Amino acid sequence: MLAIDRAELDAQTFGDAELADEVLALFAGQCRSILPRLTDPSLPAAQRADLAHTLKGSASGVGATRVRACADAAEARLRAGAEAVALDDLVQAVAAALAEIAPDAES
Repeated sequence: MLAIDRAELDAQTFGDAELADEVLALFAGQCRSILPRLTDPSLPAAQRADLAHTLKGSASGVGATRVRACADAAEARLRAGAEAVALDDLVQAVAAALAEIAPDAES
């Protein structure tokens, strides 16, 4: 299974390959910025939930369906008050998405 649903990405970017590349690069940058903070247990759960929500929205915009699902689950657990939330699935999903889009994001 691909980390990025290209049909969903095409729908979000109206089939514009240049726009898709730009959106993927922005998503990659957000992942690199958000994930270290999201996985920082010293941050309050509410702040980490907000970060998960942001990542979920970004993933929706590029068709990163597994990232979206994992971020949604993390957000729900954090909003429910869980301080210690296992984020291994989310970290793996982000890594897979970044590995898949790296050639696109480097342009």
